[in-house]
Amino acid sequence: MPDLLLQAAAEQRQCRPRDAEQTRRDILDVARGAFAEHGLSGARVDEIAARTRTSKRMIYYYFGSKEGLYAAVLAEMYGGIRDAEQALQLDSLPPEAAMRRLVEATFDYHAAHPEFVRLVAVENIHGARHLRHAPSITARNGAVIRTTRDILERGARAGVFRAGVDPVDLHMLVNGFCFYRVSNRNTLGVIFGRDLTEPAHVAAHRAMIVEAVLAWLQRPAPQRSLGAD
Repeated sequence: MPDLLLQAAAEQRQCRPRDAEQTRRDILDVARGAFAEHGLSGARVDEIAARTRTSKRMIYYYFGSKEGLYAAVLAEMYGGIRDAEQALQLDSLPPEAAMRRLVEATFDYHAAHPEFVRLVAVENIHGARHLRHAPSITARNGAVIRTTRDILERGARAGVFRAGVDPVDLHMLVNGFCFYRVSNRNTLGVIFGRDLTEPAHVAAHRAMIVEAVLAWLQRPAPQRSLGAD
């Protein structure tokens, strides 16, 4: 491995900066599909190299190892959904409109990036061990909870949302539906004979999750009876 890295370093020094960045971009693009299709264990670095304009040693030079490449792909996919959320500029919208846009953006990202759903499933199979060793990913993902909390608090102050909603719980509610309809669409298709990629189903589910979330947030919080234990 050291010899491979030395050879790769020599190759990298001969590349123009733009070429080096494009090579790294090509590797990530191909690796994303490979890991999503075959998982971490099934994906092969040799095959990834063969499908890019580079070599196996260059992959190790850029990413250190196969797991390093996988972690970089995972970080990029999580970064994609966080970038989409930040681009919404939700702090400029009224709470109800902001929540609607956040839920819609979450739904849209999952629907448009089934590879993200598969990669998250792969990471859960591996016990989230790569996320545990990637504090930058964890810190980046904290942004969506801060955004959600801000919308909830603004909504509670305006009297349009119930108070005391946990932003992590709400995040799980929204993402659970958005994730499940993509992760299980093949089995759901076989069992129920329904193609969840059809535009009519996509539009109906998008509207359903938005309406469900807003209706739940606008409903008064349940009160415990005086005689409850």
